[in-house]
Amino acid sequence: MKAAVLIKQVPDTTAKIDISGGEVDESGIAKWSISPYDEYALESALQMQKDVGATVVAITLGPDRASKSLVDAAAVGADELVHISHEGAIGSFALQTALAEAVKRVGADVVLAGKQAADTNAGSTASGVAKILNWPCVGLVSKIDASEGEFEATRSTVAGLERVSVSSPCVFAFDKGEDKLRIPNVRGIMMAKKKPVQKHTMADLEVDASNGGITESSVTYPPQKPPGQKFEGASSAPEVVSRLRDEANVI
Repeated sequence: MKAAVLIKQVPDTTAKIDISGGEVDESGIAKWSISPYDEYALESALQMQKDVGATVVAITLGPDRASKSLVDAAAVGADELVHISHEGAIGSFALQTALAEAVKRVGADVVLAGKQAADTNAGSTASGVAKILNWPCVGLVSKIDASEGEFEATRSTVAGLERVSVSSPCVFAFDKGEDKLRIPNVRGIMMAKKKPVQKHTMADLEVDASNGGITESSVTYPPQKPPGQKFEGASSAPEVVSRLRDEANVI
């Protein structure tokens, strides 16, 4: 069995984000990392590697710096690394098409991805890739139990947790799981730096990068919150109650 994990390199959750000219100023971002939900997808794939001997293939799309995410994936156990090299913005459909083509070329039986990326929160990659591949997709997954070609996934619903059975080929979109994410050791990091990376361009995959479907027009800061209000003394209680009822609509 071969499990492909789609990982995206995003600004670290502690990084300061600056916007210039309607775009995120990437030059000012000091630290990049694997998108958190993708880390849970990777951890589940590594568990499949242990349980059923799955070969784990980490796939990313992005500029040269994105290859570090592949090294990070290899440091915790990914077997094969694939980098689709692309500079600049890319539309959702073109991105999903390129990832789907990479999945087909590596011969994956199952695809694991995060439910959404930490930078855009779009949540369209896993389902988009599944649509292009014509594979079933199970979302909001927190855990997978795998046997050869068969999976039982635990996923969240409004009513609680449910168990879903699905056969390969299929796609899973991961929510935060209960499994503890593994941390690479020194030996893993050193070995990962020597692991070969298969590199493809959009042209290699015969994907038109301009056929985006959805494109980003501009990025702006959210509106500033109004300043807080302070009330002191028992005499202000009627006004507080009135504001909570008539303005905040909380009572």
